[in-house]
Amino acid sequence: MRPTTSDPLAPFSAPVRAWFEATFEAPTKAQADGWAAISAGHHTLIHAPTGSGKTLAAFLWCLDRLSRHPRPPATREQPGTVRVLYVSPLKALTYDIERNLRAPLAGIGLAASRLGEAPPVVTVASRTGDTSAEERRQLARRPPDILITTPESLYLLLTSAAREMLRGVEHVIVDEVHAIAGGKRGAHLALSLERLEHLTKEPPQRIGLSATQQPLETIARFLGGVGPGRDVAVADAGTRKPLELQVVVPVEDMSSLGEPLPLEEQPGGPADSPEARTSIWPAIHPRILELIKAHRSTIVFTNSRRLAERLAQRLNELAGEDLVRAHHGSIAREQRVQIEEELKAGRLPAIVATSSLELGIDMGAVDLVIQVESPTSVASGLQRVGRAGHQVDAPSKGIFFPKYRGDLLESAVVTRRMHEGAIESTTLPRNPLDVLAQQIVAMSVMDRWTVDELEATVTRAAPYETLTREALEGVLAMLAGAYPSDEFAELKPRIVWDRQTGEIDGRRDARVVAITSGGTIPDRGLFGVFMVGEAGTPGRRVGELDEEMVYEARAGEVITLGASSWRIEDIGHDRVTVSPAPGVPGKLPFWHGDAIGRPVELGRAVGAFVRELEADLAGGPSGRSAALGRLQEKHDLDSLAAENLVAYLEDEREITGALPTDRRIVVERFRDELGDWRLCLLTPFGGRVHAPWSVALESRLAERLGAEVRTIWSDDGIAVRLPEGDLDGVEELLFPDPEQVEDLVVGAVASSALFASRFRENAARALLLPRRRPGTRTPLWQQRQRAADLLAVASRYGSFPILVETYRECLSDVFDLPALREILAAIGRREITVHGVETLRASPFASSLLFDYVAAYMYDGDAPIAERRAQALTLDRDLLRELLGQEELRELLDPAALADLELSLQALTDDRRATSPDALHDLLRRLGVLSLADVMARVEGGDATAGEWLAALLASRRAVTVRIAGEDRWIAIEDAARYRDGVGVQPPAGVPEAFLGKTSGALEGLLARWARTHGPFLSPEPAARWALPIGVVDDALEGLMTAGTMLRGEFRPGGAQREWCDPEVLRQLRRRSLARLRHEVEPVDQSALARFLPEWQGVSPVTATGAPSAPLRSQAALERLAEVVDQLAGMPIPASVLERDVLPARVAGYQPRLLDELGALGEVAWVGRGSLGRDDGRIALFRPGRDALRAASVDAFAADAGPPPASARHDAIRAHMARRGASFYPEVYAAAGGGSDRDILDALWDLVWAGEVTNDTFAPLRALRWKRSGRDG
Repeated sequence: MRPTTSDPLAPFSAPVRAWFEATFEAPTKAQADGWAAISAGHHTLIHAPTGSGKTLAAFLWCLDRLSRHPRPPATREQPGTVRVLYVSPLKALTYDIERNLRAPLAGIGLAASRLGEAPPVVTVASRTGDTSAEERRQLARRPPDILITTPESLYLLLTSAAREMLRGVEHVIVDEVHAIAGGKRGAHLALSLERLEHLTKEPPQRIGLSATQQPLETIARFLGGVGPGRDVAVADAGTRKPLELQVVVPVEDMSSLGEPLPLEEQPGGPADSPEARTSIWPAIHPRILELIKAHRSTIVFTNSRRLAERLAQRLNELAGEDLVRAHHGSIAREQRVQIEEELKAGRLPAIVATSSLELGIDMGAVDLVIQVESPTSVASGLQRVGRAGHQVDAPSKGIFFPKYRGDLLESAVVTRRMHEGAIESTTLPRNPLDVLAQQIVAMSVMDRWTVDELEATVTRAAPYETLTREALEGVLAMLAGAYPSDEFAELKPRIVWDRQTGEIDGRRDARVVAITSGGTIPDRGLFGVFMVGEAGTPGRRVGELDEEMVYEARAGEVITLGASSWRIEDIGHDRVTVSPAPGVPGKLPFWHGDAIGRPVELGRAVGAFVRELEADLAGGPSGRSAALGRLQEKHDLDSLAAENLVAYLEDEREITGALPTDRRIVVERFRDELGDWRLCLLTPFGGRVHAPWSVALESRLAERLGAEVRTIWSDDGIAVRLPEGDLDGVEELLFPDPEQVEDLVVGAVASSALFASRFRENAARALLLPRRRPGTRTPLWQQRQRAADLLAVASRYGSFPILVETYRECLSDVFDLPALREILAAIGRREITVHGVETLRASPFASSLLFDYVAAYMYDGDAPIAERRAQALTLDRDLLRELLGQEELRELLDPAALADLELSLQALTDDRRATSPDALHDLLRRLGVLSLADVMARVEGGDATAGEWLAALLASRRAVTVRIAGEDRWIAIEDAARYRDGVGVQPPAGVPEAFLGKTSGALEGLLARWARTHGPFLSPEPAARWALPIGVVDDALEGLMTAGTMLRGEFRPGGAQREWCDPEVLRQLRRRSLARLRHEVEPVDQSALARFLPEWQGVSPVTATGAPSAPLRSQAALERLAEVVDQLAGMPIPASVLERDVLPARVAGYQPRLLDELGALGEVAWVGRGSLGRDDGRIALFRPGRDALRAASVDAFAADAGPPPASARHDAIRAHMARRGASFYPEVYAAAGGGSDRDILDALWDLVWAGEVTNDTFAPLRALRWKRSGRDG
């Protein structure tokens, strides 16, 4: 439906018309066409370039309605409702809109006064994640006429009591709709809009604003939804805005980039490390700085946060002042707003930004956009350059700086297509089940729904128009707990689904999960960065850092964030505290993110462009000249850029003989530095085609070669590294049959890191892995671990919705399989030819492929590597088996710890009791069959509540009674089939068919659950509980043990037989036993230590009469002395006090002969540990066999000792002892050269105190106490 217009302002009231005519010369086409459709009551999509006034086009009619028909004054009983809801994908846009509405509201009010009318009173407020709790309460009490919000905040409003303020919404404006329609965030918003329509009295009019998007019919369908009355009028004012573009290369030759500098040019000389290489940055930085200074206001766009930080830092260093600031999503909102305001006010000449500034934030003062690297897509290029010249009809000026030659090639194509408006197509995600699961939980906690109502509401959203009833019921079953809870430990039911009535209710505890874990943006486990606050106050938020970056950081380091330097003061479990460090060079942070693959439309355009240039270059010098002219005139390249691009193609053609185009694939092979073959498939089709192609290649090559083959892919092709061997038959495997390629990819993608990371994100989005503590950071490794456990079980259930969704997302949203099939089919039809060539080294295109490589395994921790997992499991089982073989395990496990654990496993402790019917249902699912008495013991309130709650579960068909072993017992209805097939129980009448399907391994599953909820047990226990033969139970348990999920051994303290035990229960039991043992050795107070030490050291106590203890007899004294030497081993003790004070205090009746006797037995030795003057020093005692202690003592002494004695006599004695070994004094005297005894003895004692010489008796030490003779013998 296309609108027609006559006088665009005719539908408006006089004050609105008067204000507009006084303020603007005339309406833009977007405004004229938009008002015609909106005033006619149609849902409307306004498609227009940036700076065409489309925001005012959407709002002015709504302001006119609010002015003409004001709502009645609000009262306590009728507080009023929001009438216009504006939804923006960016929080920054919401602040802009709120501010920009002030002018028309004030102007319309003044115009009304001049016309003698009462000025309208229109209130405006915003509700985002930054809105305080008090402001939210005020909004609920006094709703504004216009509410400005984000998709996530709209979801939260609809999932809370505050949704009442939205019942009267008449108009919904969705801004920048193109930015979210193609992803899961768009699917989430589409369902929120359907929930809003279900809530409101009348369906609100939907108005969408879009720039740079096609096909418009897809965006219109996304905006309006599906069904009667959902047609959308498209006001297409998408005339292309004038662009002034230039691609600049500031170096003459890009071919040498990345090569090592000559030795004479290496900074710091040839010995400097690491090796410096040629770089384009020293040429780019000054040019960017020159451009910034030549313009009023500049935005520099990059494709990564790290490059934004690095570029901002380098520009400031070069300018010698803080000229620019970095702006990206990891900088705190307050910082970003401040940076934006400084840029708008002219106080900041430039900012370096990522896509955080790509969308329609009003940057009217910006007159230049610089793009470093190709912008990855034409749509992104138009959005970014459109930030410059934001006013109506003003041209947008953009300058591109490619980083390397492959980047230059893509930039040349992007700029041309920007002039042509040839943007990439938007595709809506089809039926994303994770988003559906989250929204169903949110819907069910607010209202009771039937499945039919849910289906009707959900399928009116365009992303879900093809959703089948089977898929919807699969999601409902997952959320209701249809999968076995004992296998899906993380999978807690979120809804209650009555299969007979078809009604769905949310569980009481699901509301908190839906609110705290809602949204579609994946949790990356980032650390918040906060400034040090004043005493007792939290500091303001500065930004956030990647978990891996924080793990490598240390307190005291300086980091750069937002082009400002910050010193790390403290690293906590969920935050990094910093203080400003102005002027100090900082370490650049890094963040892991998803690489964006080149769209296939752009890839084909790159291929066609290369094909045209190849034809030109074939024409010789005249063709080359024509190519250079065309590049400068049609593709905005400067002369150096054009020369570099032509040289790039010429160099490639010279080496490979042909160029990769949209009609030719080049297969290049060469040997790498290790002599292994590298195969490079050079194609322009982009990462979304190359990624699934590489997955299929790895599978085929591994099957043919019998060894793992790793590939890397980028937008420019695929590189394969092959193990040693020839290439016979390998190249034919590079092009799979187009009909088989999907099966190859499906079979291989599940073992990839990509699949594991997407499954983690999808499971969290579906509320299966909610945040455990709302508002706090969940470490990424914990998320990965929980997701890996869930994936291991889910992979056994092919229809598990999140498993299906992960396959869909990988194959449809991440990969472009239809394009891959089409390309492979074209190869088969010879429409695309294959040119094979062997080269001596990598060609320029192959080098660009490797240069452009972004790690394919970005999330290595997600990768379910089979070998690593098998090794870990084997190790764990071997350790357990080794442990199980020790009879003393019964003695190692603590009986009290076992008793506590069993109470906890059986929910018999206060903190594990059920507190609601929902919790009791969870208890039945976790523990299995329970009698009424069992239930009474496990619920709060005991007898009083047990019967009431069981009756509620029975009425809602969530629990049933069955007869087992002649007694009535309760089970969760989901377990009906398992008890029927495993135990022979007859399900009661009325159990829905959904719960009566055939099960596999029913008894084994029940026994595994028994083991998980009991301590070590014997087979007769579950056999008696379920009235089964012991042999049947034993056989099932043996099967579980063979599968590695059950252990058997002597576990239970005081037991007499070998018991069965679950591995995790045994681990918990060991941990609790160790905890109790550690509790026994907890620190004591000082008085206890004072009492303990004399007793432990054996210091002789003084009797009541003051007399010492009775002396020990000879053998007892010798044994006691050996104990004391053991206690004192390695401790430096002055030789003068050893036998005078230390030993007599510890050995009653000590005599020197005891020490001599112990020495003669070889049970004690001594070593010097430093001099204490001329006639004393410290010694350390050692018992034999204490080598580790002796070595530690030597190390400790060496750390504190001075330099060793180093005279000629010292060296002579050392040489003699080394040669001769143990010696008598006359031999030492002679070796030292003779002379004065005093000199010889002094030199000898120097070596003794240095620990180099000792004696096999203690006589020399005692001789030190004798008075020295004055004679020099």
